[in-house]
Amino acid sequence: MSPFLLVLILPALLIFISLFFIVKQQTAAVVERFGKFHSIRQSGLHVKIPLVDRIAGRLSLKIQQLDVIVETKTKDDVFVRLKVSVQYKVIKDKVYDAFYKLDYPHDQITSYVFDVVRAEVPKMILDDVFLRKDDIAIAVKSELNDAMLEYGYDIIKTLVTDIDPDAQVKAAMNRINAAEREKVAAQFEGDAQRILIVEKAKAEAESKRLQGQGIADQRREIARGLEESVEVLNNVGINSQEASALIVVTQHYDTLQSIGEETNSNLILLPNSPQAGSDMLNNMVASFTASNQIGEAMKKQNKKKSSDE
Repeated sequence: MSPFLLVLILPALLIFISLFFIVKQQTAAVVERFGKFHSIRQSGLHVKIPLVDRIAGRLSLKIQQLDVIVETKTKDDVFVRLKVSVQYKVIKDKVYDAFYKLDYPHDQITSYVFDVVRAEVPKMILDDVFLRKDDIAIAVKSELNDAMLEYGYDIIKTLVTDIDPDAQVKAAMNRINAAEREKVAAQFEGDAQRILIVEKAKAEAESKRLQGQGIADQRREIARGLEESVEVLNNVGINSQEASALIVVTQHYDTLQSIGEETNSNLILLPNSPQAGSDMLNNMVASFTASNQIGEAMKKQNKKKSSDE
């Protein structure tokens, strides 16, 4: 092939190749003819006039996200940083407005976000900023929709994704939270101690009541036993006075026997006078003798009853 033909074929080939262009899915291409807007081409294979038409630019029709960091002050004079995420897209039917009316959509959106956040947050205290972050996001979305719709942009959603107060404020909030939790824990511990004291007092009162009831029952049974003993002695011809003396002597010897069973016990009897001690000893001997006689009489009476039967 001669150089002359090569010079002719190469430009023709380049012109033929530039005749076609492809637009990707979810993308719009703006075509200008001699520097003037001509048409908008959607996804697919398209033809343009070489050296006459040119692709001025391409716009993505996908949903995009812009994160804006805004620092402002709350109503209670606390500086806080908010991260606002704006999700937006170019309206398919308004690609012309989005391309020609606005050079820097990111800057425009950022300006509106700053304006709305710095107008809303100073009306709230710090706690309300955390509680009403959705209200802030709705206010930002409403303002952006009204402003950006004119430029061919649709605001899909706005989110307040982060709220970051000053480090000293966060430390103070943590201390307040810890103090509140310690206060609640102390209250629970106090309630537990009070319940333990009350229940212990109730248990002690119940123990004393049962102990007193046991003593009363014991004394009642002792009295009933003494009454029955006196009644038995009366049946064998011993009057009540003699029966009482016999019972006292019997209890006295039972006491001496119980004391004698303990190896480490000591008993000291101190009469008021020698005469009183002598009289006491004589009375005890007489009572013991009487008790033996009564016992013999009861044995004889029981044998007589048995023989009669």
